[in-house]
Amino acid sequence: MINTQNFAKRLQKVIDFYGETASSFSEKIGVQRSSISHILSGRNKPSLDFVMKVLASFPEVELYWLLNGKGHFPTQEKKEIEKTITKPKFAQEIEIKPSAALSNNKSIERIVIFYKDGSFKSFEE
Repeated sequence: MINTQNFAKRLQKVIDFYGETASSFSEKIGVQRSSISHILSGRNKPSLDFVMKVLASFPEVELYWLLNGKGHFPTQEKKEIEKTITKPKFAQEIEIKPSAALSNNKSIERIVIFYKDGSFKSFEE
């Protein structure tokens, strides 16, 4: 059986390690903010679905460690490696001037949409 208080401490450690707030963490794993609050306060026990969402969003976190505190937790070294990986700029960060793109009878060859999860979709004519 899971010790709810210890699970809450490990969950808080995951949130802190990845530099998340409870709100941003809840968005990343796809649960309501209140679910995080209730688990951290010890009011609710985590469901299997909740645990699986944490593991899916943060694959470096080990299931056995999260549930029982035994095993390994990601190290600071792993976190530093992740910081050095550059992420692509997303469309909202790039200034797009439609008039400049369509001037001089130029036509659009390809449009690429980048999503926040790192995936993308390319549209070509």
